[in-house]
Amino acid sequence: MNPSAALDACLSTLGRRPRLLIVDDQPSNIRLLHELFRTDCDVFMATTGEQSIKLCLKQSPDLVILDIVMKGMSGHEVCRQLKADSRTSEIPVIFVTGLNKESDEAYGFEIGAVDFISKPINPVIVKARVRTHLALKLQSDILRSIALRDGLTGVGNRRKFDEDLQAAWWHCKRERESLSLIMLDVDFFKRYNDRYGHHAGDQCLISIAQKIKFGLSRPYDAIARYGGEEFACLLPETDAEGAKLVAEKLLGLVRELAIEHGDSDVAPVVTVSLGVATIVPVVGLDPKVLIEAADQELYRSKRAGRNRASSAVIG
Repeated sequence: MNPSAALDACLSTLGRRPRLLIVDDQPSNIRLLHELFRTDCDVFMATTGEQSIKLCLKQSPDLVILDIVMKGMSGHEVCRQLKADSRTSEIPVIFVTGLNKESDEAYGFEIGAVDFISKPINPVIVKARVRTHLALKLQSDILRSIALRDGLTGVGNRRKFDEDLQAAWWHCKRERESLSLIMLDVDFFKRYNDRYGHHAGDQCLISIAQKIKFGLSRPYDAIARYGGEEFACLLPETDAEGAKLVAEKLLGLVRELAIEHGDSDVAPVVTVSLGVATIVPVVGLDPKVLIEAADQELYRSKRAGRNRASSAVIG
């Protein structure tokens, strides 16, 4: 399959346009590249290295076209910082440059670039190379999303949760922001399976997972199936009060499903218990302390009668 066909197939699967970030301190170069790609891509533009890094974190582009020689932060430094951050390390970088020494090209590949385009640019060559690298990136995204998805519920799996927790921990530590975790367990789920059968149990978990996913309104909040009938919700940049509000919302959303549960001790419908923990990550602490605290609060909710949320602040 040629790159254009491969890219079209990926876009059809993902259901969106590719996101392209153009970084150059010369507006004329940005305008030229923008004109080449605006029809096929969602194009973002930056004129400084600092601005480009912020846009990468905010917009998660599928590809960065990056000038090397810029005022202030160079393209090389931008690339190094992108590759050092787990949230941006997978974004491919194509350098656009007037430098033509082999040593310049070798150094660029060494720090993580996937290709080079020489100035003055040839529009045909630029479009062909960008389409090729977009196709490779999106194919990788599709395979990765399958590997990190729970096969039953369609939300993230335990591996995805572990990756998301590490990324959120690092981000909140750097920004000195609160990170909250909600652990959620379906009440009396074994009894539900015994009475209604495992197929109904599977459908119950699917419905709850999708309802929770709907209830997490911000794009950087994350839900994963932690194991069995237990789910985990990561809420970056969310303090204790905000996490409590989300937990109460999730309690209500699950009850709204009105899934009959004749063997529950707390309600005629399926309910959940939640444990909420909040921390501002600092150097020397391990993310496991957040999981352990949320687990303790979950068990506290169960001991208190289930169908409720308990919360704690660490530190």
